[in-house]
Amino acid sequence: MSTDVETTASARRSTTRVGWVILALALGGFGIGTTEFVAMGLLPNIAADLGITEPVAGHLISAYALGVVVGAPVIAVLAARVSRRALLIGLMVAFTVGNALSIAAQSYGTLMAARFVAGLPHGAYFGVAALVAAHLAGPGKRASAVGKVMMGLSVANVAGVPAATWLGQALGWRSALALVVVIGVLTVASLWRVLPDLQSMPTSSPEAELGGLRRGQIWLTLLVGTVGFGGFFAFYTYLNTALTSLGGLSESAVPIALMLFGAGMVTGNYVGGRMADSLGDRAIGIGMAAAAATLLLFALLVSTGWPAVIVTFFVGCSGSTAIPGLQTRLMDVAHDAQTIAAALNHSALNVANALGAWLGGIVIAQGLGYRAPSIAGAGLAVGGVVVLVIAVLAARRSGVAPAEREEAVAVGTDRYSELS
Repeated sequence: MSTDVETTASARRSTTRVGWVILALALGGFGIGTTEFVAMGLLPNIAADLGITEPVAGHLISAYALGVVVGAPVIAVLAARVSRRALLIGLMVAFTVGNALSIAAQSYGTLMAARFVAGLPHGAYFGVAALVAAHLAGPGKRASAVGKVMMGLSVANVAGVPAATWLGQALGWRSALALVVVIGVLTVASLWRVLPDLQSMPTSSPEAELGGLRRGQIWLTLLVGTVGFGGFFAFYTYLNTALTSLGGLSESAVPIALMLFGAGMVTGNYVGGRMADSLGDRAIGIGMAAAAATLLLFALLVSTGWPAVIVTFFVGCSGSTAIPGLQTRLMDVAHDAQTIAAALNHSALNVANALGAWLGGIVIAQGLGYRAPSIAGAGLAVGGVVVLVIAVLAARRSGVAPAEREEAVAVGTDRYSELS
């Protein structure tokens, strides 16, 4: 009897410790999400301070995105043998330093370089954080844990970006990045305090990580995200103008729509994690199919004004529902190349961002109006479902099971000892 009581108490302590770890990981995601999107709202301020035009200042956003795309695979390969604990802390230190350098930059060139450096840890951090959360949560709870980590990025859209934008407008754009640096320092301290040694979590090798790039299932899964979430960003990029020009709303309505969109993303990450744990790949398909439906609904209602604003919540919710399942699917098909696969997911999402904005711009340039990006986005979401079906069928033909890796079960009992 006493042994059972001790085991139950140990499991409770472990669950509590996992919760603190996930909270610390999500705090890092909150800081990353804040710095990624706040620059968009402060472009006029940055341009005026540096004496450049706003379109030129927009290249700073591209510099950050390029850092994400480059950093994710490079860091995953070079740091393959580094302990996951040391890697996560190191990535957050690099992120904090990159933002500190951005504050100190006195010219456009140095700020471009600093934004590139700040973007380098982005994809690798989220990838490794997802792997750690899934490892500690154990079989049957992995996607929920991943969804909670990703929730930090979603909450940033609801709270972090508006707060940093307000601060930047009131005290100068550098103060917004100073807030991000504070969040980065708090994250480093939190990770140092709560992260276990993760000795039961195996590292990899550069050769194994690079070998993962030969696996067709990794590329198919990345393509699901690139195509499917391209629709998400086609909608988001032109949301402001669609609501004001077609919906007849004032600029003051746009922040409300963005906050509803962010709240939807928070909800979707939570719900999507639970769905992926119980439904597997089907959760991804359901999320993307729902995204297509809500994007079409927005296109239908955009001229009505406030009803369209309410729909933005459901667009954010449906789109982000697929993210935890997509992340865990990459873990499952990557085998011994999990780090590069998980990190590349965020490179793929940044490519989706560029794809969606580009396609939305094309349909507008063709004279189809600002309703068209949402319709095109719905088409991309359906395309993501089609690619997912192809990936699942290909996996079945090759005998690759979509279930959790056997190693996850093997290490599931070991995590209790390192969390005690």
